[in-house]
Amino acid sequence: MDLQIDDFYRDASAGLLALYQAFPRKITLYVEDLIGHEEPDEFGLPSKRHQSCLGALIWLAEEGYLRYENTLQFQALEQAVLTEKAFIRLSAASPESPSAVDALPPSIRRVQGSLANCLRMALRDGDSERLAQLARQLFCDGLRAKP
Repeated sequence: MDLQIDDFYRDASAGLLALYQAFPRKITLYVEDLIGHEEPDEFGLPSKRHQSCLGALIWLAEEGYLRYENTLQFQALEQAVLTEKAFIRLSAASPESPSAVDALPPSIRRVQGSLANCLRMALRDGDSERLAQLARQLFCDGLRAKP
C-alpha cells in the first residue's frame, strides 16, 4: 500500500485549506502547523515525514495551486496564497456534499456544499478514503474523479 500517497492527500488538503481560510491574504504556511512536531534526525535534518509535507506544498506550487515568495529553511512557505485555480475549485460545489444541505438557506448551502468544506470534514473525521476521493476530485481539472 502506498501510504505516502494518503499522507500527500492529507498534507495537500490541509495546506490548501489553511490558505483558503486566510484567502486572499498571504500567510506563512508552517509544516509543523499541518503535521505537528517531528523530531529532526541525528544530523539535524527534518524527518522524512516533514520533508514529504514540505514537498507536497512545493508540488502544489509547481502545479499552480498556490504561490509563495520563499521557503523559510525547511520550516515553511513564506507569503503563500491560493491561486485562482485552487480558489475556484475549493469554492465549487462538491458532488460529494451531504444531501442534508438541500434544506438549508442558499448561503449556508453554498458554504457547506463546497469542496473546501467536504475536505475539512474528511480531515476532521480522519476519513482517509473520502479524503483521497475528494483530493482526486480537486486535482482532476474540475472533472469528477472516479473512486
